[in-house]
Amino acid sequence: MGKFKTSLTALAVVVALGACSEQKAPDTTSTDVQNTAASVQAQFDNVLLNEFKGPFGGVPAFDKMNLDDLKPALEKAMALNLEEIEAIANNDAPPTFENVIVEMERAGAELSRVFTYYGIWSANKSSAEFREMQAEMSPKLSAFFTQITQNEKLFARVKAVYESEELNTLTPEEQRITWMTYNNFARNGATLDGEAKKRYAEINQELATLHTKFSNNILADEENYVTYITEEQLDGLPASFVKASKAAAEARGEADKYAITNTRSSMDPFLTYSTNRELREKVWRTYYNRGDNADDFDNNDIIKRILTLRDERVELLGYENYAQWRLEDRMAKNPENAMDLMMKVWPAAIARVQEEVADMQAIADSEGANITIEPWDYRFYAEKVRQAKYDLDSNEVKQYLQLDKLREAMFYVAGRLFNFDFTPVEAGSVPVFHEDVKVWEVTDKDSGEHIGLWYLDPFARQGKRSGAWATTYRSYTTFDGKKTVLSSNNSNFVKGAEGEATLISWDDAETYFHEFGHALHFLSADVKYPSSHSGVRDYTEFQSQLLERWLTTDEVINQFLVHHETGEPIPASLVEKINKASTFNEGFKTTEYMASAIMDLKYHTTAPNEIDPDTFEREELKKLGMPDEIVMRHRSPHFGHVFSGEGYAAAYYGYMWAEVLTADAAEAFMEAPGGFYDKEVGERLVKYLFAVRNAMDPAEAYRKFRGRDAKVDALMRDRGFPIPKETN
Repeated sequence: MGKFKTSLTALAVVVALGACSEQKAPDTTSTDVQNTAASVQAQFDNVLLNEFKGPFGGVPAFDKMNLDDLKPALEKAMALNLEEIEAIANNDAPPTFENVIVEMERAGAELSRVFTYYGIWSANKSSAEFREMQAEMSPKLSAFFTQITQNEKLFARVKAVYESEELNTLTPEEQRITWMTYNNFARNGATLDGEAKKRYAEINQELATLHTKFSNNILADEENYVTYITEEQLDGLPASFVKASKAAAEARGEADKYAITNTRSSMDPFLTYSTNRELREKVWRTYYNRGDNADDFDNNDIIKRILTLRDERVELLGYENYAQWRLEDRMAKNPENAMDLMMKVWPAAIARVQEEVADMQAIADSEGANITIEPWDYRFYAEKVRQAKYDLDSNEVKQYLQLDKLREAMFYVAGRLFNFDFTPVEAGSVPVFHEDVKVWEVTDKDSGEHIGLWYLDPFARQGKRSGAWATTYRSYTTFDGKKTVLSSNNSNFVKGAEGEATLISWDDAETYFHEFGHALHFLSADVKYPSSHSGVRDYTEFQSQLLERWLTTDEVINQFLVHHETGEPIPASLVEKINKASTFNEGFKTTEYMASAIMDLKYHTTAPNEIDPDTFEREELKKLGMPDEIVMRHRSPHFGHVFSGEGYAAAYYGYMWAEVLTADAAEAFMEAPGGFYDKEVGERLVKYLFAVRNAMDPAEAYRKFRGRDAKVDALMRDRGFPIPKETN
């Protein structure tokens, strides 16, 4: 839950439009613009604009990136892209797929490269200087993209291709990207006139500024609020966590203390193991109050303004609410269908929470704790219940979850399912943006064909946003010659002490596999055009969620879950306990996620003038019967998925939608003779669920894999919930 892929709002827009590909423009059409761009290219002294050079089809020059170059690079790249767009829009030749859609796919190579570096500064190595530049450039980028979507001549040519007889002669992928291009124009203000079009552009610019401010406020609270504790306050904490906290404090100049950083990867284990209830409450409040501290970084007013502007914008387009607009081209189609799925699962989830809390309260009472379970107690007493009910100690399991060994396990799965081989790239031969980043070459195991590179940036550090995500620096395409993949996984694990293994929790191990699923989705792509990589939000999490299932296969457990000190494989008795406890705490995990997903939909289906962000969350959750012992996984003031951009806005439910697909697809493997490594089902998996990307309608692709639509009852079985009668 809550694992997600990063995306820059601006980059998402440009990919959707096909106006920012990762390709070098060849000498085919739009000759004048290409010659102009080539002339300018020869004069570039800004590394952020230059073509990727070096081995493996070229790689980003991360070792030469300089923040001073970013603003001029963005400005130059936008200017070059607009020249290309103007040439496409003003072409005197009759509009065709080649001179409109393909040219748009080809345009924006420089801008795409600049966004690669922009993304690194934004997510992996932010600074006060970058945030200042980001705040300045965000509205300018929004205005730039709006200038493209509101180019009337360009839209007229796109529309002409979309409505032409030629469309029927195109390949299915070409038809789909033509529809996506037209649809993105039509849904983003291209059909508006006069004052409405002007107002649409103004709203986009203000939203860009607000999204950036919201995101930076969260990062400020994560950096500014660190809980330092002393040796006397370490009771209950595992040795590996203590060592990592000591290292984190030393890195911040507090050599005598231990740092509990304001990130989930630090907060979660502290709340699970610390016996100091007062400190648990402090760490809990510090984490869940991010963006909600009534100070300069408070996000409540920003939420209100964002919702108001989004509502006004979609009203210009004729939609009743933002969610209706957002879901129109998603698998759910409308907010009612999305909410219907939520409501099928919600009652079972909160009923399970009541059972979990009762078990925890019983243990607290038996120990004479004289407390009522509060949110900062949930993880602590859940761990006690786990040990009492299943004789399962999370810290014991953690001793067998070494980060490096889990990476080897992921490579093993990729080899079995995708026929990929991962070979370490010699340090220094490929530039990286931090010493922690390592790189592997990915090849086909049989032919040796180069597939791409995989970058891994696993550890938390100051300036890096929290969470885990995957991204690409270059995607696979063939329309302008074959371009191989540059993929990246990024996490925030707390690094083990010098010379010792980094040990992670079972949840973190699932996250590790999850994000690697995104990377495999990138690496296995077999599409022609850049726009075929644009995801359908309530489908893009499916592939990564599905890959989590291979963590629990016997092949992975028996080979890669070995003790970090003795090297002994995890005992069969411990594995049996893990399996028996597989649905343990599912009430907590499902409820905290679904509360966020439901609130996201409520925010975007309610008139903004009826919303006071400071009370709306609390009041709506009370109506839903939200258990007092749990809060939203992402409380509204730090709900970056929804308010620091628009990628997941009114679409956070997509994780649950994808979970239905995941549970159903997992059963296809469980029913197969070869289980999760069944050759025939695995081939369908790669062909229809991974390689096709968005070149095929996701619903059609899933039916080709499964032979039917997914059923929600698989999800209910998977979580140990009772199956609603209507799903039978």
